[in-house]
Amino acid sequence: MLNMDDRQTALLALTLLVPAASIGIIAGLYIAPGGWGQTLSVLCQVWLLVFPIAWSVFVDREKLSLSLPKRQELLAGSIWGIFMFAVIVGIYSLFGQQWIDPVIAKEKSHQLGISSLNIYLTVEAYFVLVNSLIEEFTWRWFVCKKCQLLIPGTKAIFLSSLFFTIHHIFVIAAYSDWQAVLLGSLAVFTAGIIWSHSYLTYRSLWPSYISHAIADLALASIGWQILFN
Repeated sequence: MLNMDDRQTALLALTLLVPAASIGIIAGLYIAPGGWGQTLSVLCQVWLLVFPIAWSVFVDREKLSLSLPKRQELLAGSIWGIFMFAVIVGIYSLFGQQWIDPVIAKEKSHQLGISSLNIYLTVEAYFVLVNSLIEEFTWRWFVCKKCQLLIPGTKAIFLSSLFFTIHHIFVIAAYSDWQAVLLGSLAVFTAGIIWSHSYLTYRSLWPSYISHAIADLALASIGWQILFN
């Protein structure tokens, strides 16, 4: 049985962490893109990484460790990643060109400092290889575990996926219309469910990280086509 202190502590941790993702996106994409908003966005990204580490070490008294991926984890992550890659590219081929305005996308990208192909490739390499790992660490390893303290069982998967989806709504809305926002949000929520389930199944971030990175690679390829093709 969980005591009230466990739930209150988990709720406090989520309250201090989850809103930071949306705050950073809103500041960087809507309020002051390219200015102080971008600085705040970077600080929020740092917070999303540093806070779970600090909380786990100093509050939960956990020891952080890293294990090498097992064959089954590599296989599961690759299968899910290839599936997500195909779905993302397929949806864009069917609907994306009508829902995403390349002019608006280019304007937003230039405001964020992405003005050349080399810069874009550097940024996307970070998102595919590094940011996907940070997101899995934050939203699966930390947030999903805290959600389990609030509502044990499979409901925690849906709650953590909802938290994961919220800030992505603001990202999608900055580049596309309401139809893409609805479909994209549903896709992110579904991916969050898959990744949370993978983490709870294997108790490892490798399956979700690998599939997340492959999915982000699909988004990077679409972004390249919109901005530079």
